[in-house]
Amino acid sequence: MRPLRIGLFTDTFLPDQNGIVTSVGLLSDELRARGHHVEVVAPFFPEAQDTRPDVRRAASVRYLFLPTYRLAWPTRRDFSQCYDLVHTHTPLTLGLAGARLARKWGVPHVATYHTHVEAYTHYVPGLTALQRQTRVVTRVMGRYYRRADAVIMPTAGMLDVTREMGVRNPVVIPTAVDPEVLRGAPPTRNPWPAGRRRLLTVGRLAREKRFDLVLEALAGLPDAHLVVLGEGPERGRLEEHAERRGVADRVSFLGVRPWTEIGAYYRLAELFLFASDTETQGLVLQEAQLMGVPVVAVGARGTLSGVAAGRSGYLVAPGDVEALTRHAAAILGDPALWARLSRGARRHGATWTPGGVAERVLDVYSGVLGMPQEVAFAEAASPLTVRNTLVYDR
Repeated sequence: MRPLRIGLFTDTFLPDQNGIVTSVGLLSDELRARGHHVEVVAPFFPEAQDTRPDVRRAASVRYLFLPTYRLAWPTRRDFSQCYDLVHTHTPLTLGLAGARLARKWGVPHVATYHTHVEAYTHYVPGLTALQRQTRVVTRVMGRYYRRADAVIMPTAGMLDVTREMGVRNPVVIPTAVDPEVLRGAPPTRNPWPAGRRRLLTVGRLAREKRFDLVLEALAGLPDAHLVVLGEGPERGRLEEHAERRGVADRVSFLGVRPWTEIGAYYRLAELFLFASDTETQGLVLQEAQLMGVPVVAVGARGTLSGVAAGRSGYLVAPGDVEALTRHAAAILGDPALWARLSRGARRHGATWTPGGVAERVLDVYSGVLGMPQEVAFAEAASPLTVRNTLVYDR
């Protein structure tokens, strides 16, 4: 494939740390390593200094209802250089700008559906009720994704969402995690008290992530201590919830840790707990398993393929705190079971490499550009294939 000029448009990027940031950063790295010219178009953060050579910042303002986020909307005049292809990773202001530029220039627009937007309507006052009554968010998102030349989904578990939006033939390409960065993390001070079982959970502290259920599970594991990595609007409420449940002395909220350091915490942890039921994939599940940490997680949509149930951990039904607690206790109480699941976690977590994912994305680019497809991918036997039904671990 000849070198391409590619614009990756995202409404969230460094210094933010989340799954989209990881996905976009790794994809850009791999595309540039293959000789392509890539620009990551992202909001400007006044306090951040870019160290990456591929970032192009767009003027932004602070989002009133979520102060840690920035909203950017560049004009067409801000872009004098035409990309060969626009790849949007969010459907907000920069995603919309990227789609408009693609139409203006007459180049293909590829969109990745990273976020189940309907689950985030509570960040806009009144939108949840309006969505419930009119399905306005679903209709607007459907129009956006239907107009793209190709839509990439991170897991087959989200295909029902695209069907509801009327998107035809989306391509399933899971997001990768870089194992070398995780494994190369420098040692860190052990945050778990001596003599306690070491539980870990990671993510943005927001309502839809359901960390309150992880705290409920902790209440049923009296010999365990939970470390929470992440920051967000729900932190204060979660700290209050821990107080009410009598587990405040057995949980440590450590805030956000740099991506280059987070592997040290996975290396020290014994078990990863995760209760979100709104994920499109759940990259933290893959991170934990890459580091050999068994997982007990809620199985819903994107997380259904994130855990090899019975081999790398267990999936429980949404809201089933009793099952979450019981499986955690069983793993922690049985060294042979923990060792077997740890081995399975490493195998399952290593399913997708950044290079392999980039090659599949380039295959999509080739298709929309009408270029010869140099690599054929056969994934019919992929371990990430999702069955039509799931029997939750009880």
